[in-house]
Amino acid sequence: MDVEVTNISRHGFWILLDEREQFLPFKEFPWFAKATVDQILGVERPHPHHLYWPELDVDLAVESIEDPGKFPLKARG
Repeated sequence: MDVEVTNISRHGFWILLDEREQFLPFKEFPWFAKATVDQILGVERPHPHHLYWPELDVDLAVESIEDPGKFPLKARG
């Protein structure tokens, strides 16, 4: 189950999931806005449809990244 952070910018970061690159904008995923580079790079994929950042205690369904329109509610950062 491959996952890799490939780039980080001031607007968000890109992850490579099974050879598909996805962008996570900080506006949509505010939990990462003040995270360190090491914290963002520390992503794990314990299940095919689940990502976890242990240092941030953030869990995300892969589907919420691939199709954010299905998840209209956003947490406050």
